[in-house]
Amino acid sequence: MDKYSIAESIEDGTTVRLNYAIAPSDLLVDQETLESEFLDLAAAQGISDIDELNAILDRAVKLKELLKSPDRIGKVARYVAQHFRENVEPLGFKAFLVAVDRPACAAYKEELDKYLPPEYSQVVYSSMHNDLTELRKYYINEDQEKKVRKDFLKKDSLPKILIVTQKLLTGFDAPILYCMYLDKPMRDHVLLQAIARVNRPYEDESGLVKPCGFVLDFVGIFEKLERALAFDSDLVASVIKNIDVLKLLFETYMTGPAKEYIALSKGWDDKSKEKAIDYFKDKEVRENFFWFFRQLQNIYDILSPDAFLRPYMNDYQSLARLYGLILNAYMDVYVDQEITAKTRELLQKYTTGGSMEPPGAIHELGPKELKALRDSGVSDTTKVLNLRKLIALASKGSNNPILRLIGERTEAIRQDYEDRQITTQEALIRFEGLARDYLNADKERERLGLDESSFIIYSLLKPEVEEILPAQAKEINTLFQSFPDYRWDEKQEQKLRAGLYKYMLPIAGKERFIKLTDDLLRLRRE
Repeated sequence: MDKYSIAESIEDGTTVRLNYAIAPSDLLVDQETLESEFLDLAAAQGISDIDELNAILDRAVKLKELLKSPDRIGKVARYVAQHFRENVEPLGFKAFLVAVDRPACAAYKEELDKYLPPEYSQVVYSSMHNDLTELRKYYINEDQEKKVRKDFLKKDSLPKILIVTQKLLTGFDAPILYCMYLDKPMRDHVLLQAIARVNRPYEDESGLVKPCGFVLDFVGIFEKLERALAFDSDLVASVIKNIDVLKLLFETYMTGPAKEYIALSKGWDDKSKEKAIDYFKDKEVRENFFWFFRQLQNIYDILSPDAFLRPYMNDYQSLARLYGLILNAYMDVYVDQEITAKTRELLQKYTTGGSMEPPGAIHELGPKELKALRDSGVSDTTKVLNLRKLIALASKGSNNPILRLIGERTEAIRQDYEDRQITTQEALIRFEGLARDYLNADKERERLGLDESSFIIYSLLKPEVEEILPAQAKEINTLFQSFPDYRWDEKQEQKLRAGLYKYMLPIAGKERFIKLTDDLLRLRRE
């Protein structure tokens, strides 16, 4: 049989990569006890059922005693609460706390409530008839559990942390789950099934994307990872990475590829911005930078607020500011959707408003604004980018066919400019013309005596056939009206196309009449 590895599933996007970190040594259980009562046991090797695992742990008396020490549970809970507040919650994701058994779950709930609002966490475990009061306190019935599961899947709903020991560790898919606080010894299939809860990809309409899954190990299992997951060396080597690897990668990025970009973000007056904008004129250069910063931002989100980042914070902030500027200049996107919450918080703290806008930026399309841009003294490249974006945003999603046509022309000019088919000066002239067309569309239509449908035909053909007359646009519109069902009736479409070919041939010539007919048919279908 073919083997479909987890590495391949990551490549396909059906899962995300897993990273892990070992908790501070004072929170880990004694490693000799872990070895002797769990890792060295032949019975613990290759287990695939969580009930079998629990039976083994029930016999590991000293190990469970260490794991459930009240002092230790108090320290771990405090650490988890702080880590969640600083590392997980700002990302917009949720977490599991996996305890060794049900009494440990109840104890963790008691302690977590000292540091987080009680509604943040919820215990989910099964009940038993001889349970003591402290366990019964956190019982939930079947309907309540269904609601908890459903609410946990939603980004903006409570709870944010589920405290579990057996339930939900298999078969519960929650893409919003990013972090697992692991305080239960596991290995092989049971460990793999558990940590797979955090490797489901997540992306929502606001632009939030899960960068990876993360496991914070309070037991020390991941220090012996090749033994704990000995059955799949491919998984160990290529899928689950110590977070120290990310630190090394971040450092490598910041001391290597980042240098040329950081140099572009110094100074930050209008001239510096124009220099940076001009540097990214080539689409491939721009896309390489976008890819680089997104990788860097993902790592920053995972590591922040680790003290390791401190020497790099000023340079990272400069890169984020540069990223926002270039996005604003070249892309029709909201910068907030591309910059994650942690990076946005950093920028808001240290960056003044408007510093990521291109020089001379205008936000409305009107005669005064056009004159202000023309007289602003910024480079022609910056003028082109400002105009292109403004026209595109003004026409985007419009129900007005003329404005939609202007939006199409804007995109065509942008593509020619990016492909170096036209110069910056030529692009500026064309965009200024489109801006005037946008502002004068209704006046021009009334002057020509055309209805909207005829005017859009005239507006489409005029740049290609300068001698086109308003009367001819009306005749073409009449031809369309003769075949009202051409959009879904193939015979009508064929007759309409034949009629347009016959009409357009003498007007446009042999080289252009087919293309312009296709343009007309495509325009009318939108």
